Amino acid sequence: QVQLVESGGGLVQAGGSLRLSCAASGSILRISAMGWYRQAPGKQRELVAGITSGGSTNYADSVKGRFTISRDNAKNTVYLQMNSLKPEDTAVYYCKAEGLLLSIRTFGSWGQGTEVTVSS
Repeated sequence: QVQLVESGGGLVQAGGSLRLSCAASGSILRISAMGWYRQAPGKQRELVAGITSGGSTNYADSVKGRFTISRDNAKNTVYLQMNSLKPEDTAVYYCKAEGLLLSIRTFGSWGQGTEVTVSS
């Protein structure tokens, strides 16, 4: 199975920055895409940013210009640099990875989440 380990969350003041990381491990042949989702209290989980193995990125409108997703393909790791944080960014952030296992079966895995709290 594929395991995703997230880190970097915490408490930060509005206007501050955090950098989240997510490392995937397991019998992975190829990761086609990794992304960050978030879920605020009482709200549904939403896509924040995604990146393909080729480097194509996409962002939610609410974070464009403030967040940057990047990856280290050799380490199967994705990062989310979050700048100019706002209280509305407060949520549990989840990492997701999709791709192929060594068995050539597809996989889609979620991390356990890391909490981000932005105070005003």
